[in-house]
Amino acid sequence: MTNSVNGNIEGIRSALLEQIGSLYDLRMEADTFASFDLLRAMASFTAQTGREISVYLSRDGRVMDVSVGDSGKVSMPNMRLVRNADRLCGVRCIHTHPNGDGRLSSVDAGTLRSMRLDAMAALGVGPEGQPLNFYAGYLGDMDEAGSRAVLLYGPLRPHKLPQRALMQEIYLADDRFKSATKAVQAAEPERAILVGLESDAPYDTLGELGQLASTAGAVVVGRSTQRKREIDNATYIGSGKAEELSLLASALEADLLIFDDGLTPAQTRNLETITGVRVIDRTALILDIFSRHAMSREGKLQVELAQLKYELPRIFGQGKDLSRQGAGTIARGPGETKLESDKRRIRRRIYELGEELKAIEKQRGLRRERRQKDGIPRVALVGYTNAGKSTLLNALTGAGVLAEDKLFATLDPVVRQAELPNGSQILLSDTVGFINKLPHELIEAFQSTLEEVRQADLILHVIDVSASYYPSQMAVVEDVLAQLGAGDIPCIRVYNKADQAESPLPQDGVVISARRGTGLDALSQALEKALSGRWKELELLIPYDKYEAMSLLQREGRVLEERHEAQGTYVRAQVEEDVLWRLKRILGEGKGSE
Repeated sequence: MTNSVNGNIEGIRSALLEQIGSLYDLRMEADTFASFDLLRAMASFTAQTGREISVYLSRDGRVMDVSVGDSGKVSMPNMRLVRNADRLCGVRCIHTHPNGDGRLSSVDAGTLRSMRLDAMAALGVGPEGQPLNFYAGYLGDMDEAGSRAVLLYGPLRPHKLPQRALMQEIYLADDRFKSATKAVQAAEPERAILVGLESDAPYDTLGELGQLASTAGAVVVGRSTQRKREIDNATYIGSGKAEELSLLASALEADLLIFDDGLTPAQTRNLETITGVRVIDRTALILDIFSRHAMSREGKLQVELAQLKYELPRIFGQGKDLSRQGAGTIARGPGETKLESDKRRIRRRIYELGEELKAIEKQRGLRRERRQKDGIPRVALVGYTNAGKSTLLNALTGAGVLAEDKLFATLDPVVRQAELPNGSQILLSDTVGFINKLPHELIEAFQSTLEEVRQADLILHVIDVSASYYPSQMAVVEDVLAQLGAGDIPCIRVYNKADQAESPLPQDGVVISARRGTGLDALSQALEKALSGRWKELELLIPYDKYEAMSLLQREGRVLEERHEAQGTYVRAQVEEDVLWRLKRILGEGKGSE
């Protein structure tokens, strides 16, 4: 351990810093919580700097850390001397309040909880550097909401503290924490703060991020927005805002920050250093949800591939085990060698996953070709996540697939056959839901699954009309369809959840409630009309010397019936208008009848 003074030491003269560093030389007796010599020195340094002074003491009385910070912005280092996770950390924090009020703030209480400190104590310092009042806080019992109460002692006279009683409270708090931790340790979810930029979007982007966080199992305890500004390359939101987040995380006992936009590896690393909590972005959150919900082998492979492509540029060495590469072209630390081997391993796994997915896609392609030869029209269900696609699939086909009121409840593609009122058959395919800022890693990884959309004869765009911002969701889906090259495929807008809608219902599509089964007859009629208008049914007798006509039908039409006769091959098939005219050119006018 070095005797360096941490925190905001800018502008403090070296002589004074040396004096502050001398606090490391103090040692408390085993039954002394904080000696008056220590408190008097801290108060003097606070008066001279105008800043908070924090001292961290171990249970045996050693000074473990000395930090300086602006009032209300002292940075708490993450330290732990006790190894057992069900015990307090073995360190107590004593810090000054330059405003003369020693009462613990919400940040103080939050830091006590989040760092599991033995105690959090504050000394109110007067304008002349005199110690005024002293307060100490300890972790109490769990309340009904699952949060630990804080037991406060004070105001106490700094020159006459009940030292033994204050030390005894540490061991009582440790016993309370141990018993409470055993009861709830396995059930505690991560506590998350949502972070984003102020937006002109017509809907609450952080609200949607909160839904994603809840789907991933986190508990949202706070939100923070930054005014629109030039993006900071180091921290995305600026160092000042990052410091505010650090305080907010301490006050709310948060252990996770979720950013609504993508972060670079450097921004993530810098934010974690400043705030002291884990940081992820929207992409990482969505990837985590996908990894939880993928059930089929193909889905799991696709998600793993997307995760590895996301993580590869974020692999970096840090600490003793992953030391940075030294200067020059020869110096290589052992950690850097491990870093490079990790990257090679990830690249190799990415290649292996790509090959496995190619094999699965080949099998999928063969099944798709067989379906095309069967001549059954293919209809793809697309829409924003949680729009009700799976519920609609169940309503039309009785598929029985999972349908929950959650984002990305189902990921694996499902193809089911359905019968329209006129007796014709269709194949309905349910695909992964879309979302705003859908990670490009996922679009790349799910190419084979999304091929079902590109190969569809008709798209049913399922829209949650009960969502207040559904027009924005529609725009996101249509943009993704354009990216997939499926923007020109005929599409029917299906306005779902009409029974929950509060605004007037649109008239440019079919209005339904898949859950209640209303509007499904109108949807079936719309399907019949859309499919019959595109395909023409033909009966042809193709001479054996006109093999190119048969090849064209098999390649671009739907062969419904085929039998060989003396003069040629009798075929009943469905073709699109352009294929019909190409057939007529090959066979000559009047060779077929519609």
